[in-house]
Amino acid sequence: MSAPPSDSSSKKPHDTPSTEEAPPSLWDWGLKVAASAGLAGMICCVAPAVLFAVGLMGGIYAISFADFFYAPDGSAGLGAWLLRGLAAAVGLGGVWLYHRRQNQCAIDPSRKRKNLALLILLVATLGTGAYVTFEKATSWYFDAYVVPAQQDEYESMSDE
Repeated sequence: MSAPPSDSSSKKPHDTPSTEEAPPSLWDWGLKVAASAGLAGMICCVAPAVLFAVGLMGGIYAISFADFFYAPDGSAGLGAWLLRGLAAAVGLGGVWLYHRRQNQCAIDPSRKRKNLALLILLVATLGTGAYVTFEKATSWYFDAYVVPAQQDEYESMSDE
């Protein structure tokens, strides 16, 4: 019998893993944290829009869910401010985790500071951009689809 073919990708006993990890990617980390922070800040509107779009929620309930986060005059209520605080916490948590992972690597301290400053700028800018994008997209979606469905549901309820 012949020996099984050797797998060139298999580890050999003398191959020891490196004790130093590669530094986390600034752009990948920043994009993930910024998108997460932007979504966390707008989950009050994104969640009902998505649930309405897939047919799991009607127009009346979608608007009442989103209205829970706003004051009667349309300004941000306590729920909206709590979500904005959650978004800030997600962004700060992402920066803190990046800083911890970066400190596990042996890179130049000035480069670490520069990367951390760039990450903060990236998360703040792209996180705000994601928040505004989600806000504009859900406002358009609510005006175009959810509000007409809500009015149809009210009309069908009044006809009964």
